[in-house]
Amino acid sequence: MDMNIQKYIAFVKTVELGSFTKAAKILNYSQSGISRMINDLEQEWGIVLLERNRAGLRLTSDGMNVLPYAKELADNYQTLQNQLAELSHLDTGLIRIGTFSSVATHWLPEAIKKFQIAYPKIDFELLLGDYDEVEQWILAGRVDFGFSRLPATHNLEQRFLHADEQLVVLPKEHPFLAKEKIFLSDLQDQPFILLERESNSDVAELLKDAHVQPQIKFRTWDDYSILAMVEKNLGLSLLPKLILQRIAYHVEIRPLADSVFRKIGILYRNEALLSLASKKFLRSFFDLQIK
Repeated sequence: MDMNIQKYIAFVKTVELGSFTKAAKILNYSQSGISRMINDLEQEWGIVLLERNRAGLRLTSDGMNVLPYAKELADNYQTLQNQLAELSHLDTGLIRIGTFSSVATHWLPEAIKKFQIAYPKIDFELLLGDYDEVEQWILAGRVDFGFSRLPATHNLEQRFLHADEQLVVLPKEHPFLAKEKIFLSDLQDQPFILLERESNSDVAELLKDAHVQPQIKFRTWDDYSILAMVEKNLGLSLLPKLILQRIAYHVEIRPLADSVFRKIGILYRNEALLSLASKKFLRSFFDLQIK
């Protein structure tokens, strides 16, 4: 890699992540190496790019002025690398995907298996998190693309995949099993187990908008823990249909009277910056019928 391009990328990543340490981890350099490259740029250009203090890093006015040009150069370099990879074919590579557990469990194994038949030397790295974590990983360049809820909360390109219905999960012998469909208002004051992580929850938003207040007994981001607790009659829950495929827990499922869906999509920073391997995997993924 041209040394100046290397410095521009170090500068851009440090600003995006707000930390020498985080930029060093993403770019596979030491923290001192990243700091030295930015110091070199400052000396070459005769300006100060970053103010360093106990609170962290902050762009100077000169840094703000040159950042868009450095970012354009870094992005153009990535596009060039992608084109070179395309010319040299897909012999080796790594596809990094941000996702949440139900997509990783029910969609990705089949898609990866199909892709590796054609491209056996391509490796995969999956990072599992909540919606906001997936978006942050994409913005930081930690993953190439991610699966998340739509619409995205950050400025990312997005492609709709699937409308995933929210369903009521009940323990065996629950009185609500006499109902074919359940109203949200039926959940008022019911013992409830909430799928939530750090106040990030589709279901919490849904209940709030409907002015329904169940007795929330447990909160967790582990959907399979929720199923285990419902099975033990510790409460009811609302979970997306995708989570409820091929489950081993003895629970019952009922639809809501007024159907509610979460929209799942694929997010990425810029399609032009995706590697050839990522583009081919996404094309292969979309060829599979999502159920």
